[in-house]
Amino acid sequence: MKLLVKFNLVLFFVFAIGFLVAGYVSRGLLQHNAKLEIEENARIMMEAALAVRSYTNTQIKPLLQTQVKYSFLPQQVPAYSANQYFSQLRKTFPDYTYKEATLNPTNPVDRAADWEADIVRYFQQSPDQKELVRERDTPNGRMLYIARPMKIYDAKCLDCHDTPQRAPATMVDRYGGDNGFGWKMGDTLTAQIISAPMQLPIQRAATAFRVFMGSLAAVFAAIVIVLNAMLILVVIRPVNRLSKLADEVSLGNMEVKEFQVSGKDEISVLAESFGRMRKSLARAMKMLEPT
Repeated sequence: MKLLVKFNLVLFFVFAIGFLVAGYVSRGLLQHNAKLEIEENARIMMEAALAVRSYTNTQIKPLLQTQVKYSFLPQQVPAYSANQYFSQLRKTFPDYTYKEATLNPTNPVDRAADWEADIVRYFQQSPDQKELVRERDTPNGRMLYIARPMKIYDAKCLDCHDTPQRAPATMVDRYGGDNGFGWKMGDTLTAQIISAPMQLPIQRAATAFRVFMGSLAAVFAAIVIVLNAMLILVVIRPVNRLSKLADEVSLGNMEVKEFQVSGKDEISVLAESFGRMRKSLARAMKMLEPT
């Protein structure tokens, strides 16, 4: 097996191992970063919804305290404001969803679906848990959701959710007196849930992975070409020429030209050694000639 073939086999083996390791690490890192990107976007939207809730609770609701005696306006409900905000947001980001899933809501729109009810019960059973991040399959593809518990800390909430008798009559007229009552301080009846699509960020990660691996393969190919060219020019060609001269000398032809190599590398040292050997052999042959 020739030296060039051996060299390329070793080089290919080393590059193949490096290519596989780089692919494994980069793929995992890109997918992890894509998931972090989804989580970050979902958390930003969740904090924005909380900000809308806070604004409604502190600035809008007090302005409508008198109005509620005559007609109930849902604009004074923080959950309603957050849902309206997100409805506008979905015009730009239609794949994102927001819901304050509640086990016993006043507004039927907020009633928790089965999987959402499981999240609320999870927070009820794990009171120290502040956030839940999971993935689930939906008809629209794989979704990541972030959920946070919403406990009743404000006694003012009980003005509307304690008993139908204490609640504003206009609210009872609007939603009825069968749902949304019996709440107590410290209860966890609601989970704030943001669902975000995983398909697009994962596709971006896959595209970045393909570009990276293609670039890495191109770099490896360029390195192989350059190293092969250097090996041929610096090692193989000089060694082949030196081998031919050695064959000529071994056949008794002492008139061959000297092998000229500039530099002080190993090939130059070998060429100088061969030159000295040829001269020594020539003198020895002359000494053996009959006088």
